[in-house]
Amino acid sequence: MSGRARLTLCSAVATLMASCALLPLVTPATWFLQAAFLLAIQSGVGVATRRVPLARPLTVAAQTLVTLVLLTLLFAREHALGGLIPGPEAFRHFGDLLQTGTDDVSRYAIPAPLSDGIRLMVIGGVLVIGLAVDTLAVTYRNAAPAGLPLLALYSVAAGLSEGVTDWLWFLVAAAGYLMLLLAEGRERLSQWGRVFGGAPRGPGGPPGPIAPVRTGRRIGMAALGVALVVPLLPLPAIQGGLLDGTGTGVGAGNGSGGTISAVNPLVSLRDSLNVDEDRTVLTMRTTTSNISDLYLRIVSLDEFDGTTWKPAKRHIIAVPDEFPSPTGLGQDVKRTEVTTRIAAATGYGQDWLPMPYPPSSVQIKGNWRYEPVGMTLVGDHGQKTSGKTYQVTSLDVQPTAEQLASAPEAPGSVKSTYTKVPDSLPRVVAQQAREITKGATSDYQKAVALQDYFAVTGGFEYDTEVEVGSGPNAIARFLKDKQGFCVHFSFAMAAMARTLGIPARVAVGFAPGSPQADGSVAVGLKDAHAWPELYFEGVGWTRFEPTPTRGTTPTYTLPDSTGEAVPDLPQASRSADAAPSTQPSASTSCSAQDKKLEGCAAALPLDPTQEDGGGTPWYAIAGWTLLGAAALALPLLPMLWRLRRRSVRLASAQHSASSSAGAPPPGPRQDGGDGRQPGDPGPAVLLDVPPQEAGEAAAEHVLAVWRELTDTAWDYGIEPDDALTPRRAAARIVRIGELDETVGRSVHRVAGAVEQVLFAPEPRAEAGLADDVRKVRGALRDRVGWTTRVRAVVAPRSAIRAVWDLNDRWTALKASWAARLATLVRRPVGQPGQPGRQQGG
Repeated sequence: MSGRARLTLCSAVATLMASCALLPLVTPATWFLQAAFLLAIQSGVGVATRRVPLARPLTVAAQTLVTLVLLTLLFAREHALGGLIPGPEAFRHFGDLLQTGTDDVSRYAIPAPLSDGIRLMVIGGVLVIGLAVDTLAVTYRNAAPAGLPLLALYSVAAGLSEGVTDWLWFLVAAAGYLMLLLAEGRERLSQWGRVFGGAPRGPGGPPGPIAPVRTGRRIGMAALGVALVVPLLPLPAIQGGLLDGTGTGVGAGNGSGGTISAVNPLVSLRDSLNVDEDRTVLTMRTTTSNISDLYLRIVSLDEFDGTTWKPAKRHIIAVPDEFPSPTGLGQDVKRTEVTTRIAAATGYGQDWLPMPYPPSSVQIKGNWRYEPVGMTLVGDHGQKTSGKTYQVTSLDVQPTAEQLASAPEAPGSVKSTYTKVPDSLPRVVAQQAREITKGATSDYQKAVALQDYFAVTGGFEYDTEVEVGSGPNAIARFLKDKQGFCVHFSFAMAAMARTLGIPARVAVGFAPGSPQADGSVAVGLKDAHAWPELYFEGVGWTRFEPTPTRGTTPTYTLPDSTGEAVPDLPQASRSADAAPSTQPSASTSCSAQDKKLEGCAAALPLDPTQEDGGGTPWYAIAGWTLLGAAALALPLLPMLWRLRRRSVRLASAQHSASSSAGAPPPGPRQDGGDGRQPGDPGPAVLLDVPPQEAGEAAAEHVLAVWRELTDTAWDYGIEPDDALTPRRAAARIVRIGELDETVGRSVHRVAGAVEQVLFAPEPRAEAGLADDVRKVRGALRDRVGWTTRVRAVVAPRSAIRAVWDLNDRWTALKASWAARLATLVRRPVGQPGQPGRQQGG
């Protein structure tokens, strides 16, 4: 393997080693094999173009073009012209996939499912980094700056990852970079010879690496050691915010039946509440006459790290026909079975299925999985709620205040899991929780006191425009400023409840919607909500409502509640100017920021296929078609140029030889002036040409045949050597090509014709030289393998002469124009053509 090919291999391997840092972020890891295969093709194109050789920008352009075609075949085949050439539809599809991938990245935590958008981002990112590394390290022969794209790839992965094995991926990426530097050093030394050498290890001892190599390895290992040890030192760390979007959450499953992939459903909840126009995302019909408790729960957040709440990773199973009884629910608690039929809007792309809690059974079509702990359904293999209609049977649990107040202590497994509070939580949170609940004698009374403090007596204001806090002091800042929206209230109450020893978690979903005239219930974008759930043994997870002016206060938290009272229907928890509707709004004012989670992308981006548009103009289609055709023809240009050049050379040589053979010796003409001999079927081309010019034309044609012979040998691996005479060059072709005696005579005959036209007083072309070249070409083709045969046709080495010819013509053109300009500038005064000046003195 040549030094340049070895360097290319090392650059591709270094890119793959750096991309290993992305493996913990996405599951399954099949994308890595696809990226490795495409990267191998990209690198192979670089090797081929550099061996031609092409100019450096052309090499990069060829690799870029092939990369685009590969991505088109993998992601946009149905939208490409001929399934290969990316046109306007393909690029539009790429844009949609990238937008989807961006939304998925903002919603999913680690490990995210391998959606098409995320797959395009990771594979495309690896190919872009690979192209950058190959360009810097191999094409432009400077491997040191190639570490920057490798560092960028690793840094992105490390910034998103939260695993304990990040040091391992750093070690792998750094080893790949050092390998690339070592390969470049060896390739440079191979060009200069063994300039440096170290002393032998000892008489008769085994030979070792040369001194620079040993020193480079030692420096590299020392640098890796320092880089791995420094992060272990107690240095300051940056903390996230109250709504840190990089935390673990819950999302679409990977189909393996293992753990759930994560999505944080709080990433853009505030954006959903701040949209200018409300939109209906769900339409329900239910058998209950009291919709005040008809909250649609999406997922629960049960892990608290002092900064944010996030869902724990749970195992998922197939959806059972009947769900098990909710955890902690006793037989003596009143309950009513409710059936609710829900229709999701076409653009509502939630990964989790909104359902009343606790559900007993679900009837829905599609790929869905069941998470038993949270009693939730999650889409599998990219399954979403968009346009789905499903039926949920659930329990309307109606505990009394007495039952909650007399609830025994929660089991140890529940209490140990759901009362964890990190040390980073400010002490003021627990202190204020004890002050608020002073005098309460039961967990129930403490929970009601916390709810009343936030919703009624504490002086808090509901405001969705409040900036989200950052760091572990975010909850303490909220308690001080007393302004926020549902996320702040639910987070703070759940955290306080845990400091008091009450198991707590946060639920995310929709508050009760608005009843419609036809008996249905419309749930809008602004009904997106978060609320705390507290655990009471004998009742289970119980909803509380600390957010003022939002949702409804549970009846079991009202004074003298018996569980029999039916409160008034809830007021619409949306802006006054948002009229309820059973159809999604046709507004298209959704911004890019709105297109997250329960905003436009997850809650309701309208179906883009329903947007009104005049279609793509014909001239745009024609332009993209021409551009695609040009992109497809670009790799074939060397082959087409070579075929044309061979045809012109051999045809002109054959015509010249036949014309020269039919020309009479110098003397009086016998054609009567028309250029034809008696009985000739056609005109004699060279009869009117003087003998000297005819000899020059013959010489040009013989030299063209000789150039075709040497180029043919070059295409099949025998590089030309212009320093040799034609006779020695012919012998070299016969020797390297291992040609037999008959074919060798053809090679020498062409070489002899070249010497004859170069040195003879009156050169004349010989007949049959074109046939000799064809015979040599066939012999060379028969002795090589099929890969060399294909390359000789598709990517001939001699096609580089086209670039050389263009460069020579450009140089000659510049010289010609420079000479003309100099002539105009230096024209003497008084010469004709100079207006305004008189001749003479």
